[in-house]
Amino acid sequence: MDLGISNRTAIVCGATAGLGEAAARALGSEGVRVVIAGRRGERAKRIAAELPNAVGTGMDITSPHTADELVALAEAEFGPVDIVIVNGPGPPPLTAAEVGDQDVLNAVASLFLPHRRLVTRVLGGMRDRRWGRILAIGSSGVLTPLRGLATSNIARSALGAYLKTLANEVALDGVTVNMVIPGRISTDRVASLDSAAAERSGLTAAEVASRSASSIPVGRYGTVEEFAAVVTFLCSERASYVTGCAIRCDGGLAPTL
Repeated sequence: MDLGISNRTAIVCGATAGLGEAAARALGSEGVRVVIAGRRGERAKRIAAELPNAVGTGMDITSPHTADELVALAEAEFGPVDIVIVNGPGPPPLTAAEVGDQDVLNAVASLFLPHRRLVTRVLGGMRDRRWGRILAIGSSGVLTPLRGLATSNIARSALGAYLKTLANEVALDGVTVNMVIPGRISTDRVASLDSAAAERSGLTAAEVASRSASSIPVGRYGTVEEFAAVVTFLCSERASYVTGCAIRCDGGLAPTL
């Protein structure tokens, strides 16, 4: 299938590892011109050098100037931005009873405000050109709050509400807005969560991972490539009638349809 996005320009945040990196690589393989943004600037540049048409840059996602800097870089290198993938690091594990005011503020500052700034910065151009793809890499905590991840549940749910509201506002302008919900995908972040769960339970990290895998209908963790394939489709011309949706890539883990 021709996805119809060759020579489009994309900004991918959190693209120096895990799901963000996989998404950037998948878009690049489809001929998309990619700005790879992440906290590790040298790593971003190395990934960009491995793609057909990409540039890598280090960034502090919480800086109020990051959105302007990223868009300016993308426009200087490749032209107007057609695709934005927002993605941010998960906050430390906390129970709801442990959450303080500053914990909530920190989570919103890393998982909501930077994404809103970047989306706002590119939205006008997308609407003028009547084509755009805005996609968030989310969390299943948006659907069902995850145990021990209270601040992530709070901030990511706020982002989901914002994106759903936005999707309805810009649908007539040819701009789609979606979120992809990963389940247990094999990334460093999931490994760290398994390790934290192991410390709390007295099990080994391998035992925690084995128990987690057994709760997934397909019987295993997903791969980053499987996740990135879903992201790439939603960023494509072929997904022009899919908007305002939270699409799961979780091996059937979520208990709802």
